[in-house]
Amino acid sequence: MLRYFPILDWGRRYTRTALANDLVAAVIVTIMLIPQSLAYALLAGLPPEAGIYASIAPIILYAVFGTSRALAVGPVAVVSLMTAAAVGEVASQGTAGYAVAALTLAFLSGGFLLLLGVLRLGFIANFLSHPVIAGFITASGILIATSQLKHILGVPAGGHTLPQMLGGLWSHLDDTNLVTLAIGLSATAFLFWVRKSLKAFLKRLGVPSLPADILTKAGPVAAVVATTLAVQIFDLAEQGVKIVGDVPQSLPPLTMPGLSPELVGSLLVPAILISVIGFVESISVAQTLAAKKRQRIDPDQELIGLGAANLGAAFTGGYPVTGGFARSVVNYDAGAETPAAGAFTAIGLAIAAVALTPLVYFLPNATLAATIIVAVLGLVDLSILKKTWKYSRADFSAVVATIAVTLLVGVEAGVASGVILSVMLHLYKTSRPHVAEVGLVPGTQHFRNIHRHKVVTDPTLVTLRVDESLYFVNARFLEDLIQSRVTEGCDIRNVILMFSAVNEVDYSALESLEAINHRLSDMGVGLHLSEVKGPVMDRLTRSHLTTTLNGQVFLSQFEAWEHLRRKSPNQTAVQ
Repeated sequence: MLRYFPILDWGRRYTRTALANDLVAAVIVTIMLIPQSLAYALLAGLPPEAGIYASIAPIILYAVFGTSRALAVGPVAVVSLMTAAAVGEVASQGTAGYAVAALTLAFLSGGFLLLLGVLRLGFIANFLSHPVIAGFITASGILIATSQLKHILGVPAGGHTLPQMLGGLWSHLDDTNLVTLAIGLSATAFLFWVRKSLKAFLKRLGVPSLPADILTKAGPVAAVVATTLAVQIFDLAEQGVKIVGDVPQSLPPLTMPGLSPELVGSLLVPAILISVIGFVESISVAQTLAAKKRQRIDPDQELIGLGAANLGAAFTGGYPVTGGFARSVVNYDAGAETPAAGAFTAIGLAIAAVALTPLVYFLPNATLAATIIVAVLGLVDLSILKKTWKYSRADFSAVVATIAVTLLVGVEAGVASGVILSVMLHLYKTSRPHVAEVGLVPGTQHFRNIHRHKVVTDPTLVTLRVDESLYFVNARFLEDLIQSRVTEGCDIRNVILMFSAVNEVDYSALESLEAINHRLSDMGVGLHLSEVKGPVMDRLTRSHLTTTLNGQVFLSQFEAWEHLRRKSPNQTAVQ
């Protein structure tokens, strides 16, 4: 029960101090989430209330099933963009079918995450490398910011790729609504100033840290209030400024996702991609914040928590959700001690849904677009290109390819290419494992690479240190390497494979080792193993290799060296 319901663990130790800290954090996060939730719903192509609905039941369910004390679950920019891309393929925006498809996407995503959690498959996040994820998020940030320019300009441009969006904006540039543009630019500039300078400005005025922090987080609310009043007072809607309009004044409704085979079939792959991306983003944030307080995150239970949150969104008028970076950091910095802070946030949002929604009738879409632009530009990290170029050209190529595919083809293709590139990079790197020829460091029992150190070697003895587990992808590589090395000179009488870094030998690699042993036997060359790890040796002893091996298995490389090296003065020092 404690494994599947972490609330039973932290709940029984809940204190008044934790309650006070969680309430303060909830107030701050609620203030931040009201405009953000409306904005992300707009990004997903849904009515603004869907963003608030997606931030109530999911947060409560995550508080029950999640393991992170600070993670704040709800709509996020990247998942909102992916939702718009996926749902836009099966229904037209603004129709009932569009909303049902979004519910279905959340349902499928929640079911997939829940299944992975029950089966304890949290390790699948490892199939997406960090450079690829960074490239995808950077490209998504650019797409999201570009997609919101139509609201800043007040034009009806569309598209799901960067060329489509830019083309649509260019073709409608003459239709720009100057009043909308003024509102959008003013709100964007103000929000950038709030984000970068307001807190420091307030502290210089002598405002204490906590109030200064709350006022800074309330910056988007100030932009919402100011622009809403401006539209209402000066009747700017009559001048073409697009506004939010009527927002239902109610708690999240009970909704049912569509489960027709055609709809499920169309959304299944996007749901899986959204689940993977959402989980990777969420677990990264959760583990980073948990490490600061030496807390533990269970990836498999996180899958269950996020799965439950998405199922909750599917049945309460929302759309796919995950743990958001910005709100989670705010939640942590505000002093949240337990997931109860999220539950209190949900209560605050529920009050807003019931009491405050009439107040946003005149809220201009340009202000929500400005909120999104300022939020997502923090996701754009072009420095990953420079870092990967300096460190690994293969990772650089993967980042560039992921960014290019996401921008030019779309987010789903970008995610798919990221997964494929991550797996292909892993297979490429492990298909050519690092194998070093080593020799004895004089005066020691240590063996090092003959090309990096001055070591003692013997012309009749070759020691190859294999620095990778052996499996079907790289087994043939070792065969070819040994064949090439042994045929280079006729003095070699023994080959030692140093297995100190080998953690696994699969059946394909076992057959390769048997083939190597057979070939060397025909050439009159002994094949020996050294420093084989226990689990690897246990499996090898269950095979024919250990009985047909024409050499020996040595406990240490030094023991093998002492036993096999030729008793002659032909040893040479090699740089």
